[in-house]
Amino acid sequence: MNTVQKATSTKTTYPILEGIHIKATKDNKVTFTATDLDLGIETFIETEVYQEGATVVNSKLFGEFIRKLPNDKIIIKMENNNVYITCQKSEFVLLGNNPDEFPKLPTINENSMYEISQDLIKSMIRSTIFAIAQEETRPILTGVLFEVKDGKLSFVALDGYRLALKRYDIHSDNEISAVIPGKTLNEISKILETTDEKAKITFTPNHILFNLGNTKVISRLLDGEFINYRQIIPEEYKLKVKVNRNELLDSIERASLLAREGKTNLIKFDIKDSSMIITSNSQLGKVYEEVNIELEGENLKIAFNSKYFLDVLRIIDSEEIYLEFTTNVSPCVVKKCNSDDYVYLVLPVRLVEE
Repeated sequence: MNTVQKATSTKTTYPILEGIHIKATKDNKVTFTATDLDLGIETFIETEVYQEGATVVNSKLFGEFIRKLPNDKIIIKMENNNVYITCQKSEFVLLGNNPDEFPKLPTINENSMYEISQDLIKSMIRSTIFAIAQEETRPILTGVLFEVKDGKLSFVALDGYRLALKRYDIHSDNEISAVIPGKTLNEISKILETTDEKAKITFTPNHILFNLGNTKVISRLLDGEFINYRQIIPEEYKLKVKVNRNELLDSIERASLLAREGKTNLIKFDIKDSSMIITSNSQLGKVYEEVNIELEGENLKIAFNSKYFLDVLRIIDSEEIYLEFTTNVSPCVVKKCNSDDYVYLVLPVRLVEE
């Protein structure tokens, strides 16, 4: 129930989309399906089926009642358009809806697919999803680019202020470039398990299908051309900082406490010699932090939105990281010291010369 309810529509003028389609078949399977017409989830359980049948019930009521039942055998019976749910001495009756009115999920041929471990997909989503655009002014940026090219799988997200790129070597001759809605990936991430078991991923021109065994997730893809992200990432830099991730994270978190009060989230970096000085201030006070670094190149003063730095420092899995800079108005590039599988780019805030 928890899985399939993620696709139920809560704001719709089409009431049947607030329901879950339940179908019992002779092969002793009960299949649960929900959709909001953009995202569809289908999952099944194996059980005892005494008679075939199908109905649609209100997702919220059905789910809440099932969750509150004792951990015991449940009997579901359909009769005269009513659905009877019985467990021990409890009985719940729900009005059923005509299953023929429930939208069918798209049929997708699964002959050509990518097989990727669930753990890896979960990691790639977590590493990029926070950088998607939250506003619908450019719908294509509310999704994550799924790209297979030159033997690499890449997930890319950007919102106009920062870019997150996670890549992984993949053995596949099938190249693809498609943009998956952020909402879909958020829900998929909750369903995926931390396991090496494979998820089978299939694309059509308009849809993506995740086959997780007992569960299938089908989503519309976003229309449009994704930005050529390769042109955005600088290939050169004038100074490079090596810093401990946790030390930098802790310092920026403390500095951001005042930055948030100033409503700009502004923090300033003063990079010179073997230290990075981080400051922030508001009407309530000032914060001064000093972090040890290894500097290669010139000194620099630059400012950022603290949130954009905190987002990446909380998810990047490297004890030490590189920060690459060119000027105080050019993007900063964040990379791992021990791997090239992750790149994060963030734009600075332009400072008025003091």
